[in-house]
Amino acid sequence: MSGTLYIIAAPSGAGKTSLVRALLEREPEISLSVSYTSRMPRSNEVDGQHYHFVSREVFEHMAKAGAFFEYANVHGDYKGTAREAVEPLLESGRDILLEIDWQGAQQVRQQWPDSLSIFILPPSRAELERRLRHRASDSAEQIARRLVDSRVEIARAAEFDYIVINDDFATAIDDLRAIFAARRLRRDAQLVRHASLLDNLLKSV
Repeated sequence: MSGTLYIIAAPSGAGKTSLVRALLEREPEISLSVSYTSRMPRSNEVDGQHYHFVSREVFEHMAKAGAFFEYANVHGDYKGTAREAVEPLLESGRDILLEIDWQGAQQVRQQWPDSLSIFILPPSRAELERRLRHRASDSAEQIARRLVDSRVEIARAAEFDYIVINDDFATAIDDLRAIFAARRLRRDAQLVRHASLLDNLLKSV
């Protein structure tokens, strides 16, 4: 049985990265695929941990060579998931989580229709702007661009399987874990996972 491919997307400022980090601490059996990006790292970001940071030229060369499972231009910079970081692990039965944007999510669903996608929304427009300004990692121009782009991103929420509102952080984590738990309890997965138990229960006395 192949692993499950989870997708989590959100507009900038919705708290996606913080939620994913907390979620993985509670769900150690799921692996996060670290994306490639052509943008410069922020002061608190570590290469290979938050992203694989490469030049625009290197990214474009990788894209032409077919190295990416998905990629997109996000806020003027490229972001993408390497095939080698996803396909072999899924085929081995490992669950993988992609923290990507809606454009990448569209590509992933086309290649892996059985993937499960979740969109994170902020509780309000005012809170979205407050979070973007509070993290103090972008210029005023970048923040303005992200706020404009967020309308396009949020309009894509209906394309996802689940929507989680990140108002209260603990509640949002519980909601995400409930989605993951429900996925594991699907009939097809349970029949494979507990085949020996079913055989035993069906034996005549």
